[in-house]
Amino acid sequence: MNAATRSAGQPSAPNVKITINPVGMDRPRAWLAAGFEDFRRATAVSLAYGMFWVGLSIAITAGAIMLDLWHWLLPLIAGFMFMGPLVAVGSYGISRALEENRAPHLGDAFGAWRPHAGQLAMMGVMMMIFFLAWIRLATLLFALFFGFEAPGAAELYASLLTTPDGLGLIAVGTAVGAVLAFGAFAISVVAIPTLMDQDLTFMEGIEASVRTVARNFRPMLLWAVILTGCVLIGVLTFYIGLALILPVLGHASWHAYEDLVRCEPVEKMAS
Repeated sequence: MNAATRSAGQPSAPNVKITINPVGMDRPRAWLAAGFEDFRRATAVSLAYGMFWVGLSIAITAGAIMLDLWHWLLPLIAGFMFMGPLVAVGSYGISRALEENRAPHLGDAFGAWRPHAGQLAMMGVMMMIFFLAWIRLATLLFALFFGFEAPGAAELYASLLTTPDGLGLIAVGTAVGAVLAFGAFAISVVAIPTLMDQDLTFMEGIEASVRTVARNFRPMLLWAVILTGCVLIGVLTFYIGLALILPVLGHASWHAYEDLVRCEPVEKMAS
């Protein structure tokens, strides 16, 4: 789908046919390459957008530390995977501006959600449900392995890596989190860029996303692993690496959407 198609108007949901394209295992690499190219072409605005989320992440972490909520840090960091697709909306706006041969600015990033605010907000509710479910399960797992009294920070993180209970919590938590995260990925991976690009309902976006994952399961599983691994690297750099990683992954996800999903007006096909 090109910029000319978008600028010509956005057909209403019943007048759009969504076709899912099959892709090969080599496509995630191509999406990443396209993401790096967009970052190169719009380095200043992309980096500024990434730095905004780095600053917010640092602020949340500092708040948890100041409030002596050390035991919430790992669930909150892991929960970022549920909200990441919404974070990428600004990068989608930058990539779309580049495709329209415009010089992107911060308004393209921070205002990308406005034309379809209602449906994107509903997707935000869906992602928040996954996030809250993860927090609830993480709390229950913590109580199961460590009881209801949270130990101090040093004792907690030492126990996670050196005791059977800690290692068990990591193993079970990782498995449970992976299932939830993949569910969130399956309903959102192309749903959010589709909602930005077309006048569709959030349920139609979710349907397109689930169909995409079902038809291209192996490439999409690889893409999910790449996204998770890159975000983990960014977190391990004390969030600083996310200033580069988040916009690159966002740009790449936009190109993944364009590769995977084809939206065609019914009137045009009929003619």
